[in-house]
Amino acid sequence: MLWNHRMIQISLRCLAATTAISLSIFLIDITSHRISAHALGTTEQASPSESKEEILRKRKSIYDHIQAETRLSWNRLAAIDQYERTIAKTPKKSAATTIQQQAANRMTAIAVQEPAWSGWLNPDYADQNPKSISIYSGIGKDGSGDGIADPNNDLDLLYSVASYVSSYGTSADDFSIGLWNYYHNSNAVTRINQFANIYATFGYGALDEHAFPVPLSADYSYRSTWGTSRSWGGYRIHEGTDIFARYGVPVRSTCYGIVETKGWNPFGGWRVGIRDLSNFYHYYAHLSGFEKALKVGDLVKPGQVIGWVGSSGYGKPGTQGKFPPHLHYGIYRDRGWTEWSFDPYPLLRKWENDERRAMKKAGNH
Repeated sequence: MLWNHRMIQISLRCLAATTAISLSIFLIDITSHRISAHALGTTEQASPSESKEEILRKRKSIYDHIQAETRLSWNRLAAIDQYERTIAKTPKKSAATTIQQQAANRMTAIAVQEPAWSGWLNPDYADQNPKSISIYSGIGKDGSGDGIADPNNDLDLLYSVASYVSSYGTSADDFSIGLWNYYHNSNAVTRINQFANIYATFGYGALDEHAFPVPLSADYSYRSTWGTSRSWGGYRIHEGTDIFARYGVPVRSTCYGIVETKGWNPFGGWRVGIRDLSNFYHYYAHLSGFEKALKVGDLVKPGQVIGWVGSSGYGKPGTQGKFPPHLHYGIYRDRGWTEWSFDPYPLLRKWENDERRAMKKAGNH
């Protein structure tokens, strides 16, 4: 017993001495790093007067830089950044443990919790020393080459996240595993892979163009019907806008996106669901049929025909004619853990007017 007690005392003293030495070393390093961090600048910052094209160019240069430093392709990096942008919340004015994007100055939307950045057992959550952060298994790294792991530096943030994700490998499966271990959210893994495919197909540019879901030359009518009551299958609200048109009128994708669902739904009949880069799910229901070659996983662009107006739904597969032919168009917003519908009517009016103006400008009346 006395021998065991003596050994415990010796072990505790050794541990205390080692800890004291380690703390003194990296506290000196931290001080020097903070001084140099104050003196050095950061990455390119966004200016309120910059054009959309210039902002996109700067973001792409960041993705290219991190691609060269890691083994992740630019479109995967852009997808991670865009996913973070779609789930970002406005930071509270009170002290918080989350390092949020400084919207006026940051080019990317990456945000990492302070404990995760510096290490959960790190006594200094504001630590910016890559060496001491590594000791405490923090995610923070120096991606800009200034010797500082700055949680408000775009290059440092994206490099840190990319390094963590790519540590599992760079194959498609490895990338998904890395994303799962970082987000612990299967939806995040799916969304980022979807976004990466969209960027790989259409490039990194202004992919926010939209089209009205039926040709403007068609005979159609619609009004705001979101939130009205529905009774078939149980009481519920109407989660979309009905665009009434004749059978067979083409239904078009309103956005750049990826086909997420296609097939029969008891409520919506033959329907198609498309996910865009804003993490909006565009829902097209009551179709009479689909464009022949369309399948889940296909990439689509604004104005591309995906099906035709019909009156399917409210029953088993093939049920039709229980209501006049129309397109039910809905939009759902995904914020990472929850998804909800919102009124698409204002956007439909905007896209309709934008398309009419573009046609008029081009001389197509």
